[in-house]
Amino acid sequence: MMRVHRIAISLPNTGALARRRHTLYIRSAIIVFILFAFLQFHVINYDSSDSGTSDSANYSTAAILQMVPPVFHKYLTGKPRNATHAQNGTLFSAEGHRTANISEILRMIHRYNELQTVLNEDIYGPLQNDSVIIVVQVHKRITYLRHLIVSLAQARDISRTLLVFSHDYYDDDINDLVQSIDFCKVMQIFYPFSIQTHPNEFPGSDPDDCPRDIKKEQALLRKCNNALHPDLYGHYREAKFTQTKHHWWWKANRVFDQLEVTKYHTGMVVFLEEDHYVAEDFLHILELMFRKSQELCPKCNILSLGTYLKTFNYYTYNKKVEVTPWVSSKHNMGMAFNRTTWYEVVRCARHFCEYDDYNWDWSLQHVSQQCLKEKLHVMVVKGPRVFHIGECGVHHKKSNCGSNEVISKVQQVLKVARSSQQLFPRSLSLTQTSVIKKTNLRKGNGGWGDQRDHLLCLNITFVGR
Repeated sequence: MMRVHRIAISLPNTGALARRRHTLYIRSAIIVFILFAFLQFHVINYDSSDSGTSDSANYSTAAILQMVPPVFHKYLTGKPRNATHAQNGTLFSAEGHRTANISEILRMIHRYNELQTVLNEDIYGPLQNDSVIIVVQVHKRITYLRHLIVSLAQARDISRTLLVFSHDYYDDDINDLVQSIDFCKVMQIFYPFSIQTHPNEFPGSDPDDCPRDIKKEQALLRKCNNALHPDLYGHYREAKFTQTKHHWWWKANRVFDQLEVTKYHTGMVVFLEEDHYVAEDFLHILELMFRKSQELCPKCNILSLGTYLKTFNYYTYNKKVEVTPWVSSKHNMGMAFNRTTWYEVVRCARHFCEYDDYNWDWSLQHVSQQCLKEKLHVMVVKGPRVFHIGECGVHHKKSNCGSNEVISKVQQVLKVARSSQQLFPRSLSLTQTSVIKKTNLRKGNGGWGDQRDHLLCLNITFVGR
């Protein structure tokens, strides 16, 4: 058979090849743009201070209710009451008003603390050693607390937990709300040395206390209480600032060492506050983090489920965790640890109780730096499962303290994460900080120079081990 040789003949340049290349470039650019837009769709900013002029209708109570399953609406609406305690400690009723009976409040607080009643235990059974204990520090911001409870109600496996509410303010509406919870076991404990129950004496504000800004020389002449011991900035104590640190230390001692239901528990204890909001997979993530820490990070003695970053990318960070030295200002939200870590901390009670800083987290940082043999190390989730929704509190007073905007944005964050299947990852990806900066010893914030605060804190410490 004759083989035919084909000769390549160059074709005239009609521009077709250039057009094809141009089209290919355009298509590639479009694909890259779509991918970039998809990723950016998952970059969420829920900081209300950066939102500019937003449509307030998007943050209405009705809009927030639409994001909550109807079965949980009951936690967002209060019951009508014939008589309620106001924030100033006055009892209002149909007959008029009278001063609240502090001795009656103290009697009720002592009664709650003595009985140690666990609600819903008949439904969900006794606490298991591998169950998670969730401890919520509560003051009196009931609106935030309602939304925290709604978020907890939607969390998977919440029925296996024990939810402990630690109060430093006795309020019938808050009590009714907590006691209406039916999705897990619930307990209430009450800090017995509160400002509410000691309004005119230590640990409240004694009339003979030194004013905050009085000079030490003047205080000595006046012979006011604790004139010899201002804080490191020359100021005298303010009861409203000292209470939070006392309360945090008291509840930790109470849960780990005093409550009958928890004092032998060796599982994880998660610490939340009334203005936090949890993702529905936070317990799932906690379990994965615990397993990961046992396998790859034996030095990790704290797990952190929250972050103060206002902007983050769930698509990138939904299953990433990082190991780093624990820093109070970064890793104090949604933190969890067990009895082993607690015993190391409580042995350093003097460092905690005598450090001149009214913040519990800065005091814990001081314990880590100055007392612990092995400093606190944290495994922190990069895509947060605990959010901060409080716009106003002890440290922050804004002109608009409405909670709707931040709550709505957090709801949207979780809605996007849920719809794009970024919650409930099967595994976690661990990264360690490549360069660990040496943490300098920090000067305290003050507010804790009064010797009476030192003694109260040390007396709170449980030494029965």
